[in-house]
Amino acid sequence: MEVTDIPHPGLYTDFYQLTMGQGYYKTGIHRKKAHFDYFFRNAPYEGAFVVFAGLSQLLSVLDSYRFTSDEVEWLAENGFDKDFCNYLKKYRFDGTVISVREGEVVFPGEPVLTVSGPLLSCQLVESLLLNILNFQSLIATKTRRLRLACGDRKLVDFGLRRGQGTGAISATRAARIGGIDATSNVLAGYRYRIPTSGTMAHSWIQCFDSELEAFRCYAEIYPDSCILLVDTYHTVESGVPNAITVAKELEERGHRLVGVRLDSGNPSELSRKTRTMLDDAGLSYVAIAVSDQLDEHVISNLMREGAPVDLFGVGTRLITGYPDGALSGVYKMSMVDRHPTMKTTEETSKSNLPGVKNLLRESDQEGWFRRDLVTLADTDENPEHLGDAGDDAEAAAQSTPPKVPEQEPVTEAEGVSTTQIEQIRHYVMKSGRLCHYETDLDNIAGFSQSRIARLPDEIKRLTDPVCYEVRLGASMKALIDQIRK
Repeated sequence: MEVTDIPHPGLYTDFYQLTMGQGYYKTGIHRKKAHFDYFFRNAPYEGAFVVFAGLSQLLSVLDSYRFTSDEVEWLAENGFDKDFCNYLKKYRFDGTVISVREGEVVFPGEPVLTVSGPLLSCQLVESLLLNILNFQSLIATKTRRLRLACGDRKLVDFGLRRGQGTGAISATRAARIGGIDATSNVLAGYRYRIPTSGTMAHSWIQCFDSELEAFRCYAEIYPDSCILLVDTYHTVESGVPNAITVAKELEERGHRLVGVRLDSGNPSELSRKTRTMLDDAGLSYVAIAVSDQLDEHVISNLMREGAPVDLFGVGTRLITGYPDGALSGVYKMSMVDRHPTMKTTEETSKSNLPGVKNLLRESDQEGWFRRDLVTLADTDENPEHLGDAGDDAEAAAQSTPPKVPEQEPVTEAEGVSTTQIEQIRHYVMKSGRLCHYETDLDNIAGFSQSRIARLPDEIKRLTDPVCYEVRLGASMKALIDQIRK
């Protein structure tokens, strides 16, 4: 089950969201206008960027957000006030959401998404919002790193069996945004129309009296989509020679062996030996797939060594977001009842940016992303006068622009050596009503690819990347100073 399968996800929350919600209600401040911003403090995997994912699922959940009669009765039985429970019976999410597009590349400390509206509405959805966005963004980012490592070679998700329960379905969705070509996860393939792919397990081969018989039987059943697993017994002495025999038999019947898969051993050495054996047999068209504990660093090394691998099947280290178990995304209040708010703490990395903000992206004349600009929504600051981000931008980020355009206009920046400035956030929900947003997964994945392509290579490096520049406007810095004083 995914979160979108929960008919009315009111209880998909942490207990303290409801205790605070009841407190807001009983003190009469539950309808006060508030703004909460979603941002992350650090990019995962010691990288410099995040691929934002999970937005369309979040909006679907918010659109159906409510409490059933049984759920409200259960809350009453567990100590919640009768009046508050009666209020929840008729409650519907009525907030406004402003967000970057799903698939966008975003950076630490900047406002990615903002929820505004009645205080109670903003508070109740915190836990489910973080649950959806953090996990899917983590997996989409991991997959994008894998895609950067393997280039135009095929990348397939093999992770279902190692996923965190049914979360593997959402993970595969996020992986499609990040750049997989196909998945072994059939339900995710069906639900999200992702191409599916798979070969065979060692158990298939072990069911037959010989490896060759197992290969022949499989090829007989799947003559046009046959990929043979060649390492059950011995890759070079048995598996590949038997695959060559079956490939020749397929040719005689007018078919072609699609590929062979290596699932153990040294992938660099074995792929070279396998390629040589296949080519010597006149089977240069047969592809080589590699699986078994791959990640972006292993794949990068294989590519650097020139390993003749055509397809990478990544399982555990994709679907679990290995080695980072979670994204550091947080959801913090930045405005309440027209008053900018900010968490000021001894640990400056846990502070946040106050007020209602815009998030702008500046590109140079060649179209490369140059920097992002966080400004207060009520100001019109020239980017050349923006201050440095410093610790403040890294510490957090949030924004909520009531003045955000419906679309994403591109304007010329005067006096700056750039060609355009984009407002990269837009309305996706207003007062509980959905606005236009992209739901087609292939379109989201294509958009994501187009955005990552405009990010300079030094920021996309898998190791020791350069940090992308995020700057704060002068008015934002002044507001921060004012609140701290």
